[in-house]
Amino acid sequence: MKAHEIAPNVGATRRKRRVGRGIAAGQGKTAGRGTKGYGARRGGGGKLYRQGGNLPFYRSLPFKRGFINIFRVEFQEVNVRDLQGLGAEALTPEHLLAAGLIGNLDQPIVLLGYGEIETPVTVQVHRASKSAIEKVAKAGGKVEIIG
Repeated sequence: MKAHEIAPNVGATRRKRRVGRGIAAGQGKTAGRGTKGYGARRGGGGKLYRQGGNLPFYRSLPFKRGFINIFRVEFQEVNVRDLQGLGAEALTPEHLLAAGLIGNLDQPIVLLGYGEIETPVTVQVHRASKSAIEKVAKAGGKVEIIG
């Protein structure tokens, strides 16, 4: 394919409307601008976002307010009940990824205390709740915090 062979899709481009070229053209005389007033003048039409005294639309939208922390750390959540029956005594992030409990190894992992566990396991996570540490310890295992 060469540069001179490239063409836009059929119907993608349209001819420019020629206004003010006589009444037979359909957009003659006032060229669709009405008669007199600010909007009929050349260069008129008001400022962008102006709504004639009303609260401008863009100021009424809630997403313009507030604070978004760009340094926020998203943790991958693993519950204590998910550790039951994984078969390994020591659960590293690689084991959790292979079991499908986390999505990737780039994000940190947090262990939460939802559910129960009976088998003793050693879990390596970046963060853990107090209840999760207590439940794993009660079952005979321990939680190791990765730095």
